[in-house]
Amino acid sequence: MAEVAATNGSEAPAAAAAAAAAAPAPAVFAGLKVQLTVPAGRAEEAAAFYKAAFAAEEVTRSTHLKRKGESEEPSLLCAELKVGAATVLVCDQPTDDVPALRKEGAVASGLVLRLETSDVNAAAAQAAAAGAALQGEVSEDSCGVGATLVDPFGVTWVLASATSAKKCA
Repeated sequence: MAEVAATNGSEAPAAAAAAAAAAPAPAVFAGLKVQLTVPAGRAEEAAAFYKAAFAAEEVTRSTHLKRKGESEEPSLLCAELKVGAATVLVCDQPTDDVPALRKEGAVASGLVLRLETSDVNAAAAQAAAAGAALQGEVSEDSCGVGATLVDPFGVTWVLASATSAKKCA
């Protein structure tokens, strides 16, 4: 018959404390920035589109030299844009092993960006004028006014009335 050692219960908390001391501290994050990777050579075009479609403001940009013929010209690598209170990084696809958002005929990634605005109709018209494709009509339901569009780079955007998040949260 095996012997069972008697304990006073103090070993379990001590073991838990030792395990906690050995565990690494949890990571602390400063924020979240959406990074949109567009097909190689189209980052400048994409940044211009987001400025026209969503009144984005360019905060910073990084460039790299790209050989064109006998010379090297600066080419946009990544632009940091502010869209309302959000930050979006629009970056060129650096190599073929880094996927762009969507290639023609590819399955959608499930990524949808939601922009809240006080005037969905005006925002949809502005985005469409800049080259976005409206998916259906601007509509209103119990959550408020909304519209879905796809930009020239394959990104799906939902435009929603600013009050809709409160109604349907």
